[in-house]
Amino acid sequence: MSMDYSAEPPHSELLVVQASEPFNAETPVSSLVEFNLTPEDLVYCRNHGPVREYDEETYTLAIKGGVERELSLTIPKLKSMFPTVRVVATLQCAGNRRNEMGAIKPVHGVGWDSGVIANCKWGGIRLRDVLEHVGVQPGNTHVCFASYATLCQDDQYYGASITLEKAQSMDGDVLLAFEMNDEPLTAEHGGPLRLVVPGYLGARWVKWLDTIFVSPNESPNFYQQRDYKVLPPTVDSKAAANPLWSKYPCMTSMPLNSVIGSVTLTSPSTIYIKGYAIPGPSSNVSAIEVSTDGGKSWHDTKIIYQEGKWSWTLWETELEGVAGSGVVYCRARDAKGNMQPRECSWNFRGVAYNAWGVAKW
Repeated sequence: MSMDYSAEPPHSELLVVQASEPFNAETPVSSLVEFNLTPEDLVYCRNHGPVREYDEETYTLAIKGGVERELSLTIPKLKSMFPTVRVVATLQCAGNRRNEMGAIKPVHGVGWDSGVIANCKWGGIRLRDVLEHVGVQPGNTHVCFASYATLCQDDQYYGASITLEKAQSMDGDVLLAFEMNDEPLTAEHGGPLRLVVPGYLGARWVKWLDTIFVSPNESPNFYQQRDYKVLPPTVDSKAAANPLWSKYPCMTSMPLNSVIGSVTLTSPSTIYIKGYAIPGPSSNVSAIEVSTDGGKSWHDTKIIYQEGKWSWTLWETELEGVAGSGVVYCRARDAKGNMQPRECSWNFRGVAYNAWGVAKW
């Protein structure tokens, strides 16, 4: 499929470009950990086609399928009909840290380091309010989302779905978002309207959202059915993956994880370490530990930022009595006692990598 990238808006020059067409770029992790909320020009870009700009006044969202009342609404109309709410939540690509998994064995996907993540304040309307307004018919169990607005690499549109239970949950905080960090959502990050699904991988946060379809089934889209799944380690080619995609569940939550953002030698025998951690599906991050002896002993760190159950956790520590050079590891623990593992099983798509974070000084 031929795609025209000539009309894209300017991209941030602070990002590390991993692929130019489509534009895929991440943030140096040392820059990320300096901000509680990620500034727009440090928010990573993950695309499957050209980025396009749209007029908020005329852009429409269609709501159809298994509903009592099908609707087509402009964004100004949506804003007038439903209250605006704001939620701090971390957006994370499923392939974050893919290059580390690829060092074990080659993987299939854009090569990412550990900067395909952003923590932002999202503003929009609750999906549950919209569903309540249109009325969901009995027998439907999924809500499908689509963007027909821009071309897409692997399908006729970009699509995803979540369960109706997640969509209707007040605690789930699923939004139809038109703001990021108290500013209008730009085209670069899915504006004028994108889905926000706190706690889920970024592939479900459909950008340039123009269609919601209530259904008894998951989205049939390529990115829901034939991508973003953790396949067994024995699957190491597209040919081997093809008959297995339908046998494995779609990814939803990302695993408990932590990453070292920077290590600074502040004296001949002292290092200062900063990083981030991300909760898994069960509970929030409660602690992060670091080790300079390969995991034989661990040192506590100080949590310096955490805002609600959907945000990332920023942490720091200073270690004295270290050598002039070395390797430091980090691991996160959640409130239920789950611990980030030392190793992570390899998978063909290189997704959900969450082995101990590691850095050298």
